[in-house]
Amino acid sequence: MNDAARKIANSNPAEPHYREAPNNVEAEQALLGAILVNNDAYYRVSDFLKPPHFHEPLHRKIFEVAGDIIRMGRTANPVTIKTHLPADSKVGDLTVAQYLARLAAEAVSIINAEDYGRTIYDLALRRALITIGEDVVNIAYDAPLDMPPQTQIEDTERRLFELAENGRYDGGFQSFNDAVSLAIDMAGAAFERDGSLSGISTGIHSLDARMGGLQRSDLIVLAGRPGMGKTSLATNIAYNIAAAYESEVQADGSMSAKNGGVVGFYSLEMSSEQLATRIISEQTEVSSSKIRRGDITEADFEKLVACSQMMQKVPLYIDQTGGISIAQLAARARRLKRQRGLDCLVVDYIQLMTGSGKSSDNRVQEITQITTGLKALGKELNVPIIALSQLSRQVESREDKRPQLSDLRESGSIEQDADVVLFVFREEYYVKNSEPRDPHDPKYAEWEALFDKVKGTADVIIAKQRHGPTGTVKLAFQSEFTRFADLADPSFSQYEEH
Repeated sequence: MNDAARKIANSNPAEPHYREAPNNVEAEQALLGAILVNNDAYYRVSDFLKPPHFHEPLHRKIFEVAGDIIRMGRTANPVTIKTHLPADSKVGDLTVAQYLARLAAEAVSIINAEDYGRTIYDLALRRALITIGEDVVNIAYDAPLDMPPQTQIEDTERRLFELAENGRYDGGFQSFNDAVSLAIDMAGAAFERDGSLSGISTGIHSLDARMGGLQRSDLIVLAGRPGMGKTSLATNIAYNIAAAYESEVQADGSMSAKNGGVVGFYSLEMSSEQLATRIISEQTEVSSSKIRRGDITEADFEKLVACSQMMQKVPLYIDQTGGISIAQLAARARRLKRQRGLDCLVVDYIQLMTGSGKSSDNRVQEITQITTGLKALGKELNVPIIALSQLSRQVESREDKRPQLSDLRESGSIEQDADVVLFVFREEYYVKNSEPRDPHDPKYAEWEALFDKVKGTADVIIAKQRHGPTGTVKLAFQSEFTRFADLADPSFSQYEEH
């Protein structure tokens, strides 16, 4: 009869059965014994292992006291530790001093110290998972008024994501030598990546040259007045990143982007069909208005079908929920990263979002909460976030219509929280609206010359950039295809300045 069968046979049916929380007291004892024998064992686990990770309360206290003594530059052993522990405590028939002496006596070596530490840490994560699960069940049964089901789901996803992100053995200080190696590795990755960029390429080379691509954890605010094409530019960039996606397998078996990336697009203003129509128009060079009206030739239709088949493989995910809150957006972004991966996030646009708190009566505070939340989310997920923003109407009242940082609408926090602020400005839009009614007017020829000069062009003004220069990048823009591109692109040679 094996041990498991013997336990079943010898069990008393009258005794209550219960499940014990996952733990391994023997691993805890082995690790503490190794530390008491050789304090170097402490440094092998101290980066990721903390006192609360121990299941046995006495072991937590021993590890905490040992750590304090070692960090003070003194030796932690049974003699120095016992004075900091309750003398009258008992471990079975042993006093604390006797228990410490036995831990040290039974320790073999420190070779397996890190393995013991990881075992203890993993069991602590499992206990944390059980706690989260119990909280979900209990709160769902209680149904408190201040926590509706949707809020509970968002809170649970946040706790699970934090556990998943914190449940790693990496982190802590690095030596300068390690930091240099990491910097060289990043430089090597940039050298191998298309365009030799430190960040993710936007697919627009002149913009990449100024920004070095989109940097991870950055909040990039893309702003402009209606009609300037900010949604078109964001859509172009999102599709370029997704279309360039190439994955590679990491050492731990996970996938990461070698080029391009997986893109999440929150379209609070347009439906997913409208967004897809814009992308198809840009890729096929068939006017989006003709696509909507069905005013297309058979050749155009064949191009649309071929394009749609190619686009089915592109990792671009669209969420068209209107009026989404920052908490909902964060929960869905975490879910997307966990299930599909995530390398870039686009939000169109900030003013259509709602805050998560009770500050909805104060719009400035609500926008502050949204931008702060987006910045925190970018750091948490380690992805660049492109957030679109409206500009105030005061732009229209000025003679010079070029936007400034002070034009950002409703809150200075947008400028404060953003790592990069881009303005889209199309002088063509304003010049076209100022056309003289009389073609025989002497000013008409002057207007016509100016219109020919600015037609089909757009300026992307880099008004703020924490890690690089500001300035203006001139691009080509074809409004019928809602497409931005470099002026040097052969498709836009008619717009090059000579």
